[in-house]
Amino acid sequence: MRILAIDYGDKNLGLAISDRLLITAQGLEKYRLRSKQEDLAYFKDLISRYEIGKIVIGLPLRMDGTSGTRVDKTKTFALWLEQSLKIPIVFWDERLTTKEALGILREQGAKPHQKKQYKDQIAAALILSSYLESEKFRSDVD
Repeated sequence: MRILAIDYGDKNLGLAISDRLLITAQGLEKYRLRSKQEDLAYFKDLISRYEIGKIVIGLPLRMDGTSGTRVDKTKTFALWLEQSLKIPIVFWDERLTTKEALGILREQGAKPHQKKQYKDQIAAALILSSYLESEKFRSDVD
């Protein structure tokens, strides 16, 4: 089993995937939303191809921890995905992941078009990496 992470946006989704041992997170790609039918076909293929057993979706909380309209849109998308795919969805705080992703790209000397292309999938990898680390810590404590 692997875990898929999604950095949700109105048009684009950053995607990342764990390894089979649930230790590392790798950016997968950026997906541009289309129609519900095309999106469902895309995710069904992804779930099958990578043997996804859980999806972690970044929750875009405000800096003070409160919810806003972005959270509502993200939860609506997550509910549709969970009902359509019958796979558990976990929300994970994504505050500052896009800023961190842009910092990583800046450090690497990425050009502006590269930043636009890769920031979402790096943000998804950061979300997933944080989630995996939390789960490892939790299992070490148990």
